[in-house]
Amino acid sequence: MSLLTIGSVAFDALETPFGKTDKIIGGAATYITLSASYFTEGNNLVAVVGDDFPQSMIDDLNQHGVNTEGLEIRQGEKTFFWSGKYHNDMNTRDTVEVQLNVMENFDPVIPESYQNCQYLMLGNTAPAIQRMVIERLHTRPKLIVLDTMNLWIEIARPDLMGLLPLVDVLVVNDEEARQLTGQYALVTAAAKIREMGPKTVIIKKGEHGALLFHEGQIFFAPALPLAEVFDPTGAGDTFAGGFIGHLAKTDDVSFENMKRAIIYGSAMASFCVEKFGAERIMNLTKDEIQARVSEFVKLSAFGLE
Repeated sequence: MSLLTIGSVAFDALETPFGKTDKIIGGAATYITLSASYFTEGNNLVAVVGDDFPQSMIDDLNQHGVNTEGLEIRQGEKTFFWSGKYHNDMNTRDTVEVQLNVMENFDPVIPESYQNCQYLMLGNTAPAIQRMVIERLHTRPKLIVLDTMNLWIEIARPDLMGLLPLVDVLVVNDEEARQLTGQYALVTAAAKIREMGPKTVIIKKGEHGALLFHEGQIFFAPALPLAEVFDPTGAGDTFAGGFIGHLAKTDDVSFENMKRAIIYGSAMASFCVEKFGAERIMNLTKDEIQARVSEFVKLSAFGLE
């Protein structure tokens, strides 16, 4: 089934305890579409870049089956840029520099060929932009997944609260869930979010896994213990791409299949952190992915006498 992703395609400059990079490809939509490309065809992108964005990077997306007809290239303008530095624990980071550039007045255009998509992934960007995409589709997708972050909860809360009733699944991390609801216990926070609109809530806990909440049912997916985390940038977006990519491939939005999708998303995220940026998820094989998923199954499998 066809998937439409909206979000940022950007440049990142990163520094971690393992090294640093100059400008490399980044952005929420980049990670989402690359991750989803291993699962589904009809992988459509809506984003905006400046004329400084290399054609070679667009070619890389195309080679992964990402349809870039909806990637607007603005002449005379620059691509969104973010620079960050991670602390030694790799769980905290400082934003060194942000240049909004083309994202400052992003006005998403949905190509006619993208209309009637069955799955919509609203990658992390301003809630007002995310809502525009929903409103500009001729028909409502079968499933709408929304990713957001602490910034929008803080500075665009009214827009976000108006958006939540329009989506099926909300993806946030644990601190964002607490910030959004004022509830510390994640079970309570998830219940409160479901009252705001989304019937399904995914709460990411970084190296401690992810929780899936749906109509009184809860599923916990572990994170794979890794000897080294090289760069966590984009791991959450890669997780979201694996999650919705599996759902679009199987065209099954049941709770049981969402549990499987969580594992596929977690597996993809575990690859992402092994190298800088999107480098690792650019060069995966289906066998590698399946082997990694099997590791997750073994990690949480047990029997009762």
